[in-house]
Amino acid sequence: MKQITRKFIFWAPRALCIAFALFVGLFAFDTFTEPMPFWQALGGFLIHLLPVYIIVALLVLAWRWEWIGTAGAIALGVAYIVLTRGEEHWSAYVVLITPLVIIGVLFFIGWRMRTTEHPHDKLENN
Repeated sequence: MKQITRKFIFWAPRALCIAFALFVGLFAFDTFTEPMPFWQALGGFLIHLLPVYIIVALLVLAWRWEWIGTAGAIALGVAYIVLTRGEEHWSAYVVLITPLVIIGVLFFIGWRMRTTEHPHDKLENN
């Protein structure tokens, strides 16, 4: 496989995960629009960043173990559906789940490429 393809498959899910974390983090800033004291708004802001903390933790693990990125990204998408009980507008699901599916698929492709090219790098050895 070409070196450029390998690099793309390595970096694309990681870059998309960082971009997705930043995008989700933007929604936490709405706590500062509420009429409340600064420290209370700051506490709300930090709580609203909880999904970002989870995405960053997933990325840290997936950086080395792509299979965790695959399972984790898909699991986050499913968790969003379960936690919202399907009550959100369909566009919210498209905007928030589609990037997770793409990230999961790209991590899966990277994992499969690595284990195919280096058969000794199986799941158990990671």
